[in-house]
Amino acid sequence: MVAQGGEHRAGVALTHLDQPLFDGAEATKRDLIDYLDAIADRIVGELRDRPLSVIRVRPGQQPFMQKNLPDYAPDWIRTTSVWATASRRNVRYALCDDRRTLVWFANQRSVEYHPTLVRADDWQHATHLVLDIDPPEGGPFASAVSAALLVRQALADAGLAGAVKTSGAKGLHIYVPVERGTTIDDAAAATRALAARAERLDPAIATTAFVKSERGGKVFIDSTRVGGASLAAAYSPRIRPGTPVSFPVDWRDLDRIDPQKFTIRNAAQLLGDGDPWAEALPAPQQLPAELLAEGHAIPVARVQAMHEGKRRARQQRAREHE
Repeated sequence: MVAQGGEHRAGVALTHLDQPLFDGAEATKRDLIDYLDAIADRIVGELRDRPLSVIRVRPGQQPFMQKNLPDYAPDWIRTTSVWATASRRNVRYALCDDRRTLVWFANQRSVEYHPTLVRADDWQHATHLVLDIDPPEGGPFASAVSAALLVRQALADAGLAGAVKTSGAKGLHIYVPVERGTTIDDAAAATRALAARAERLDPAIATTAFVKSERGGKVFIDSTRVGGASLAAAYSPRIRPGTPVSFPVDWRDLDRIDPQKFTIRNAAQLLGDGDPWAEALPAPQQLPAELLAEGHAIPVARVQAMHEGKRRARQQRAREHE
């Protein structure tokens, strides 16, 4: 609506609506706000009660991730504070629990919305497993589809099921809801085991190698997205040419879609009144004991890569002193 002093939406004053969103966006800031407002009930369902990081893009600047809610934010935005070990400070995350908060973020040129895989009131327990399917640079989307189907088979073999969505970039995200009380350690172990099982189904297609130079042009099945990690939410726009969005896809349609065709200019119309992501997600599932046992025996990818890097550095130094 238009109110005194300019245009407002959900009680939020809007500014600079006709500015280009970013270079190559093929969209304006108004397009971003219109899209997010149109699907607010669905994306807020994914963000509610979860510490939120956003990726913003200001005119003439590079995109940047914002975790800490700025001091100038309105006091009606709910927040939660979390101690960040790496930066040794408290981070005050926003909780995007309603349409007004979403519109405020959109007006701040927040394009991407990355919630955690835990809820603010329970950082010790996971709500989902996530396997992030990342094709190699320049690799066809079809390769990501092939790897995703391997993950689906690994899930089925373990008696589990998941839902799939485009990442909004070049890959796919597979979400597996887990029963309440699943610890972060168990969620991480199960995710590692599922990735390893998918890789074993066809090692010519997929790899779990964390170090990019060791992937050999294969599709990387990333098993490190756990707990406090964040990931682009379903329906979130992405800062990519054409402003695509992360969009739910039926497993049967994976090999017939072009992920770049889901954008902020058509996604709301494609959704209509539906919420295909909420409909696709299975009920929370119990993780099988044998899957957990297998996963707990697999080293954490980042830690393994760090130790391997240190080992190689020691070898290099030894060679230099020979």
